[in-house]
Amino acid sequence: MSEILGERTAMGESDSGLGIVHLLREVTVELALLQSEFARANGMHATDVRALICVLDAERAGDLLTPGRLGAQLGLNSAGTTSVIDRLERAGHLRRLHDPDDRRRVRLRTTEQAVTLGQGHFGPLIAHVLDLLGTFDEAEVAAVRRFLTSVRDTARDRGGAC
Repeated sequence: MSEILGERTAMGESDSGLGIVHLLREVTVELALLQSEFARANGMHATDVRALICVLDAERAGDLLTPGRLGAQLGLNSAGTTSVIDRLERAGHLRRLHDPDDRRRVRLRTTEQAVTLGQGHFGPLIAHVLDLLGTFDEAEVAAVRRFLTSVRDTARDRGGAC
């Protein structure tokens, strides 16, 4: 076993880009665990939380998702998407709104209740991350943003959502 570990260490992972890739994987695992805790604490499915994140992200971008676009982002068929939306609406986390330009079209919006729940759970982490970013200069923040944006875009190109 130590020979195998020695070979991995000898590969220079900590000094290479591969070390950063592994660190990024660790971060995503920790964030996924926090997301799972949030889902469990609030009686939601993991897909429900992902749906709320997609709707929140669209709202932050100045858009309201349609059920069809949400389903595409989640990789769900129409029936699965309807089930997620129904659960979130019954729980008071999501509302269906008729599009003022086309009353046949439905748009999705999170409720204040959902935002409050999310802030209660993720707020301390967000505050800590913002404090950490405050220790970086503008060039470092720009580099972090460029790196994370590129990783996100690469993941999306490979079939990721939201």
